[in-house]
Amino acid sequence: MIYLDNAATSFPKPPAVVRAMAGTLQKLGANPGRSGHTLSLCAGRIVQNCRELMAQHFGAPDAEHVAFTASCTEALNLAIRGTLCQGDEVICSHAEHNAVMRVLKALEAEGSIRVRTLVPDSLGLVTPEGLRAAITPKTALCVICHASNVTGIIQPVRQIADVLRPYGIPLLVDAAQTAGILDVSLQSLGADMIALPGHKGLLGPQGVGVLVLGRGMLPRPLVLGGTGSQSESMLQPVQLPDRYESGTLNLPGIAGLMVGARFAFAHREEIEQYENHLAQRMRMQLANLQGVRLLGHPYAPKVGVVSFVPSEMDGGALCDALNKRGFALRAGLHCAPSIHQWMGSLHTGACRASVGIYNTEEEIDSLVKNVDDLLRA
Repeated sequence: MIYLDNAATSFPKPPAVVRAMAGTLQKLGANPGRSGHTLSLCAGRIVQNCRELMAQHFGAPDAEHVAFTASCTEALNLAIRGTLCQGDEVICSHAEHNAVMRVLKALEAEGSIRVRTLVPDSLGLVTPEGLRAAITPKTALCVICHASNVTGIIQPVRQIADVLRPYGIPLLVDAAQTAGILDVSLQSLGADMIALPGHKGLLGPQGVGVLVLGRGMLPRPLVLGGTGSQSESMLQPVQLPDRYESGTLNLPGIAGLMVGARFAFAHREEIEQYENHLAQRMRMQLANLQGVRLLGHPYAPKVGVVSFVPSEMDGGALCDALNKRGFALRAGLHCAPSIHQWMGSLHTGACRASVGIYNTEEEIDSLVKNVDDLLRA
């Protein structure tokens, strides 16, 4: 199978990731931070080492400002629900994933908040002018998807942060498609919080997400319970990261994340260049096919996500046919209906091919040839 669904989860994983996860189950297995015996202390050290690695590369004030979650979705829920209050307004882009939009729309339906969605320019980019026009005295948060999981378009997050800073409005960045691939940190983006998955660009396993908190960011926790600290109190601890990490952490997942992230950080620029090269090669060849519409302006900056709509064939049927020929793509709306609505593809969806570090030029060429063959049949 030629795997081209890396925007959903990267695959395959580096072999060292698998070994690290298996090692915790075979040799360690204890609950980190819950006991004083050697195995528990060793498990805790793995968690702390990964926390320090995340803090170093994503620019957290210290390791305690890194909270582990079950997914990027949970990290986004924590940041959004834990920050907003009754009567607040929140600004988001047109390209948000349902991990953001469903949270915001649910709060809006309850009458708790008001959502203001930014309209992009012709390139699909949010503009400083549009952002300024959306700010009101009630604006309490801005949420921006760093790169779309449909078009791959990269938003000018730093410019957005510069507009927000004089107003004191915190910026939450959804880095699901960029962490481990682009330069992502609180400082480089000007962000106050960054939510990210461990299983995409960081090359770790599913089941681990991260919320990176800037100084002064203290959202209310979503889940309360045992933390291994202050057990004499029936109140949730205030100190970080215990405030957000009730229950047993995913030790095998965190061990795998640490090894995968080390690899991704060590080769980040090479990965970015290589995936851009493969995606651009695919876009250029698909653009030459009759009856194929590429989504996303050709001149906008992008990550390695390529979505296209066939005019004479259902996208789901095309991806099913490609699957039978040994290609793994994703069809549909990709949990991002807002951007499909903006592009006019809400009723058709799209075929999405997303490249990864293990893909080759030959695989890209073969995919396009098979798409052409199927559309001509």
